[in-house]
Amino acid sequence: MTQPVQPSPSPQAGPGAAGPDLAAIKQRQQATWASGDFAVVGVTLQIVGELLAEATDVRAGERVLDVAAGNGNATLAAARRFARVTSTDYVPALLEKGRARAAAEGLAIDFREADAEALPFPDASFDVALSTFGVMFAPDQARAAAEIRRVVRPGGRIGMANWTPEGFIGQLFKAVGKHIAPPPGLASPLLWGNEDHVRQLFGADALQARITRRMFNFRYASPTHWVHVFRDYYGPLNRAFAALAPSAADALEQDLLALIDRFNTAGPDSMVAPAEYLEIVLTREAAGSLH
Repeated sequence: MTQPVQPSPSPQAGPGAAGPDLAAIKQRQQATWASGDFAVVGVTLQIVGELLAEATDVRAGERVLDVAAGNGNATLAAARRFARVTSTDYVPALLEKGRARAAAEGLAIDFREADAEALPFPDASFDVALSTFGVMFAPDQARAAAEIRRVVRPGGRIGMANWTPEGFIGQLFKAVGKHIAPPPGLASPLLWGNEDHVRQLFGADALQARITRRMFNFRYASPTHWVHVFRDYYGPLNRAFAALAPSAADALEQDLLALIDRFNTAGPDSMVAPAEYLEIVLTREAAGSLH
């Protein structure tokens, strides 16, 4: 999750090389995202889902798929626009959080446990597919991109929000990677925040892509408050701290505080850290262009 970002067409190893065990990596990822309680962090990102729904021009009655939906930010945004929404994730506990949010708003949404690399839907099932900071963590990037393309009809839209390697969250993963080595041979999820790499993944569908650099502001009471919330509730940091000896955990905390100090625009008594992400909107090409 935190290796250096170098664009490459595929996360697979070259001919004759033993590639990473993607199934085992995926199992560990599921356990990671199920640890803590991502929904505590996830709800703060709701504005990203709303902006993405607007950018993809989600309309009433359209069939919308939220891939790796987490606790449902893009799901709710699309449903609030009267779309017919299917929300998917491979962590059941996160789907339950999304289901509770939908029930509180009286929104009719279909929640389905599903792997982004093997979506259980026929070809061309949806008018729009969305993902906010979700599909970018799929171990097999080419396969995940192909699955999204497959289930969206020709002429339909694909919208994603992906953290950039240069931004606050990209640098967070880099800082964690100094203390916990990422799986060897696995392509970094931060590649999804690289425009050239996204164009490689989506081929003809990216020819007329609209790719915009946006900022999400993490707003917390203080840098220490942010660290405590993410350590307790954000799966990757929760697992990283749990895996480290006390002295190493203290060193990681100091690195995170130094990182926040670089990005914080609110001074020492509060925290506003702008985090860059790519907002990507693609239009599916006509039938026959799927590679």
